[in-house]
Amino acid sequence: MKRTGLFLIALIMGLGQMFAQQTPALEKSLLWEVSGNGLSSPSYIYGTIHMINKADFFLTDATLEAMTDSERFTFEIDMEDMSDVSKMMPLLMKSFMIGDTTLADLLSDEEYESVRAHFEKIGLPLMFLERIKPMFLSAMTGENMLSMQGGEQESEIVSYEMEIMKTAKANKMPIEGLETAEFQMSMFDSIPYKVQANMLVESIKANSDTTEDKQLEEMVQMYKDQDVDGMVAMMDDEGGIGGYEDLLLVNRNKKWIPIMQEMMKDKTTFFAVGAGHLGGTYGVIRLLKAQGYTLKPLY
Repeated sequence: MKRTGLFLIALIMGLGQMFAQQTPALEKSLLWEVSGNGLSSPSYIYGTIHMINKADFFLTDATLEAMTDSERFTFEIDMEDMSDVSKMMPLLMKSFMIGDTTLADLLSDEEYESVRAHFEKIGLPLMFLERIKPMFLSAMTGENMLSMQGGEQESEIVSYEMEIMKTAKANKMPIEGLETAEFQMSMFDSIPYKVQANMLVESIKANSDTTEDKQLEEMVQMYKDQDVDGMVAMMDDEGGIGGYEDLLLVNRNKKWIPIMQEMMKDKTTFFAVGAGHLGGTYGVIRLLKAQGYTLKPLY
């Protein structure tokens, strides 16, 4: 599989830390109870896929019980902000490249034509997208990956975060984030636009590769099998995410730990983050263990 194809999957689905395992594999579970180290009550960490076919979506009884027992729900970002127009508009402005740079400046004529043809095919004339950061456009190339093609019609896509947030709102629980949407947007400014443009071109090419579809299906099956370390190992075998692992994953995981510690001291918290943040040498499970907490898989 092309490296950029896997990067796109990591970006959309929250799967990804690219490190070979030097420690015993974690037990297969998406849900982990955090206790000990002075906590008066346990908290929970759940690994999500940001988008998945509705037919593949599931929540175990243990997960539903953990959500019921929790007093706060925390996502990578505060999901309520995503429905606040006053907060979304400034974020949308951050999706544009700085200065007067356009896609045409970053691509060869042939590459530009392939990008133009792709977006026109899905009803998005490129003239409206010329100045948007290529990394954001890459998310729009995943139509084939996300459909998983169940027959003639595309399957319905659901978001784990949105479904979990419904439970939080129904129970009138506070909703918070480990980082801000502004911070997530700013990460892409650290990746050169030319590199982003190359990723965009290769992700479009990858969408025509049936091998890519098959390997995505394997990744989703691994998620359904709750094998968080297996997902990390699979993506590590396929070549990583272009040398930006520290920026996109490792540094974020490390920054989350003290925030999670303070939240868990305060009240029972249900953390829902991309499953790729759980496993791996620098995943939140092993980082919390290193801080003295007891992590127990729940099924």
